[in-house]
Amino acid sequence: MEKLTDKEMKRIEGGISVWVGLGIGAIAIFLSGVLDGIMHPKACEGGSYAKN
Repeated sequence: MEKLTDKEMKRIEGGISVWVGLGIGAIAIFLSGVLDGIMHPKACEGGSYAKN
C-alpha cells in the first residue's frame, strides 16, 4: 500500500459532492412531506380565511 502526499490527495476526483448530497436530501424530505400531506390531509382549522 502506498502513502499519498497531500498534493496527490487533492488531485483525486470522483465521488459525490456535498451539494449533491444536500440536494438529494432536500428532495427526499420535500417528497416525504408531499406524500404525508396526500395520505393525511388536514382541514383548515380556523385561520383568517375560514371566517365567512
